[in-house]
Amino acid sequence: MLMLNTALAVAFGCVTAAIGLTVWRLLIGPDQPDRILALDTLYINAIALLVLLGIQFNSALYFEAAILIAMMGFVGTVALCKYILRGDIIE
Repeated sequence: MLMLNTALAVAFGCVTAAIGLTVWRLLIGPDQPDRILALDTLYINAIALLVLLGIQFNSALYFEAAILIAMMGFVGTVALCKYILRGDIIE
C-alpha cells in the first residue's frame, strides 16, 4: 500500500508538471499547429489525471469521465484540424 501511495504521488507530480508545460505551450506556441497539438496533449494529460484519481479514490466514475473526455478530445482535434485546412468544418 505504501508503494502504491508513493507511485501515485510521483505520478500526480509528473502529470501536474506536464499539464503546466502544456498550458505554457498552448499560450506561447508560435503558430496554430503547435497550439492544436498542445490542446490535444492537454486532453491526454486530463485523461491521465482522471485515471490517477480513479485509482486513488477507487471509483469507476473517474474512468467513465476519462472515456468521455477522450471522445470529446478526438472530435475537437479533428474539428480544429479541418478548420485550419479548409477554413470550414462542415462542407
